[in-house]
Amino acid sequence: MNADKKEKPPPDPELQRRIQELIRYKGGGYNEAIVADIIENALKLLTDVADRGDVRVIQIANRELRYAFRLFAPYAHVRKVAVFGSARTAPHKPEYKQAVEFGRKIAAAGYMVITGAGPGIMQAAHEGAGSEMSFGANIRLPWEQNPNPVIREDAKLVTFKYFFTRKLIFIRHADAVVLFPGGFGTLDEGYEALTLMQTGKSQLMPLVLIDRPGGTYWKTWDRHVRDHLLRDELISPEDLNLYQITDNVDEAVRIITRFYRNFHSTRFVKDLFVIRLKHPPSDTALAALNEDFADIITGPPIQRIPPTPEEQEDRDHLELHRIAFGFNRRDYGRLRQMIDVLNSL
Repeated sequence: MNADKKEKPPPDPELQRRIQELIRYKGGGYNEAIVADIIENALKLLTDVADRGDVRVIQIANRELRYAFRLFAPYAHVRKVAVFGSARTAPHKPEYKQAVEFGRKIAAAGYMVITGAGPGIMQAAHEGAGSEMSFGANIRLPWEQNPNPVIREDAKLVTFKYFFTRKLIFIRHADAVVLFPGGFGTLDEGYEALTLMQTGKSQLMPLVLIDRPGGTYWKTWDRHVRDHLLRDELISPEDLNLYQITDNVDEAVRIITRFYRNFHSTRFVKDLFVIRLKHPPSDTALAALNEDFADIITGPPIQRIPPTPEEQEDRDHLELHRIAFGFNRRDYGRLRQMIDVLNSL
């Protein structure tokens, strides 16, 4: 049974009092009710989980995530691009030079770069962006993964023990994902980003696959996706909208910046899907959107709305315009097409 759906036992008043006393002792702070729940669940480990190794996973994951969120918080207002690619790519390779160029041009467009902080493509992207516009999310490995010299002494470097906490930070803080040719890790990050967007577990964002000039690494991958996943109906045709392939760095930068030309972000408020925009669509554009995307609308049609009470409570981008509708929560590839239309208005 889902843990959230289990009937909760009645609260222990004495335990609640002591937790609140502990929070007051620490001086209080953000999200006290949520922190109180975390403390209460941590205490349940005393009786629920006997294996020391399992408890260590929880302990270290909590510590890593807390530190990483604190590290990224001052830069929340700056959009960021997560860049992945092989740690083994040498500086003389065309892909390395492309990654340097991409880092330089995306930083000039106002975006920060997040990489795994290692050598190869990761170092190249940092070299292009410069340390001021770079984050490093390093992973402790028994070989090859020491922080590159660009980010090694920078305060915007965090080192993880676990891949799953590192992946969460990448996707949580990225506004776009760029993949250069790489090995298992690069493909893993690409599939993870695709899966999270396809299932609505992350914000939709540009996912750009960059081949070397005239290269076929991602074209071959795309052919496999079409010949096996799509042909065998393991994915939907619209899922192909979730990524784009190019061998041109300037085009990669354009894909990312155009995505945010009008679109800002999305949020579910109960059963209402809210899209935040810089400019509102006209009545004519709304009518066309309702007609062209009727297949993904369940419930209220696409309409302009003011900030919802929930957004007002969270002070969630209240300055932006909004449209909202009943989204079927399934066809995110089609939703990606709608965002393209909104950006063209």
